[in-house]
Amino acid sequence: MTSREARPLIADASADGTPAVVGTIARTAEERGVSRLTVPELARDPFVMLAGIAGQTSRLELATGVAIAFARTPMTLAYEAWTLSEVSEGRAVIGLGSQVKPHIERRFAMTWDRPAARMREFVLATRAIWSAWQDGTRLNFRGDFYQHTLMPPMFSPPLLPSGPPPLLLAGVGPLMTRTAGAVADGFLTHPFGSPSYLRERVLPGALEARAESEAAGEPWTTRPFEVSAGVLVATGRTDEEIASAIEATKARIAFYASTPTYRGVLEHHGWGDLHEELHQLSVTNGWDKMPALITDEQLHTYAVVGEPDTVARELIARYGGWADRVTINDTRAESLDVAFDVIAAVADQAG
Repeated sequence: MTSREARPLIADASADGTPAVVGTIARTAEERGVSRLTVPELARDPFVMLAGIAGQTSRLELATGVAIAFARTPMTLAYEAWTLSEVSEGRAVIGLGSQVKPHIERRFAMTWDRPAARMREFVLATRAIWSAWQDGTRLNFRGDFYQHTLMPPMFSPPLLPSGPPPLLLAGVGPLMTRTAGAVADGFLTHPFGSPSYLRERVLPGALEARAESEAAGEPWTTRPFEVSAGVLVATGRTDEEIASAIEATKARIAFYASTPTYRGVLEHHGWGDLHEELHQLSVTNGWDKMPALITDEQLHTYAVVGEPDTVARELIARYGGWADRVTINDTRAESLDVAFDVIAAVADQAG
């Protein structure tokens, strides 16, 4: 794997819920010293949610995790991200992902075609739009998927004192992973992935592509390339809380493992047959039977389990040295306060 400068590991929080709930979480996160809060695009628009949070916080970085790129055009994404950066005074972090073909075509009624090539162009088009706004360059982006050639002064927003926000790209397959390294400011790993799978099968492609962009002198490579790993965590302060978290985490592992996209994550550890069994249950609506098929060995391979100090030590051991940040993917309201304990413990132990 291409070498990169090691930095102390930082742990981030994620949150989902009503605007009132997420606002409370954001204020608490800032009070507890959390540096970044990620809001996913599930049943609500993350840009709207984060814009509401911006006025309730002053230091917390506000990240989309992830916004669905192909549900938008580069221009609509450019405006959303620019506005969020403006209202948050430079605290926006834009995480993008592709979603999967059925959602793009059947839920969003948008086009799915060569997703890695389309994503590369999407990011480059967004950068071209931002350059027109920030640097005054003439907008003249002409690609295979997107063309942006009109930007009258009336429609150009004010300059951002901090500059355009960072663009981080999520990826699972090798083509999208390389795209992240080639054109993004950072790479977001999926929470369903063991550290060895990520280090050996996923990250090398991103770092090789990043090195090629640096050698070519691409202007965005002046920013350090960030690697942020999504992690599944089952934690609590009591045995009962940890047991409940384990149950929820096994259900989530079973859901991911039933999806053909993630079969390689299982095959890396010799568990390819588990995908077939889980997939059959998923198509016959046997969701309630699926968590029982996840063994303790599989749980501990794909998730970090224990009380907060133990989880913090394990996160540093697993991800320190090759990831810059980890995002704790447990948005249940009853467990967020314990997640903040984990984040604080990572900060203490990572130094």
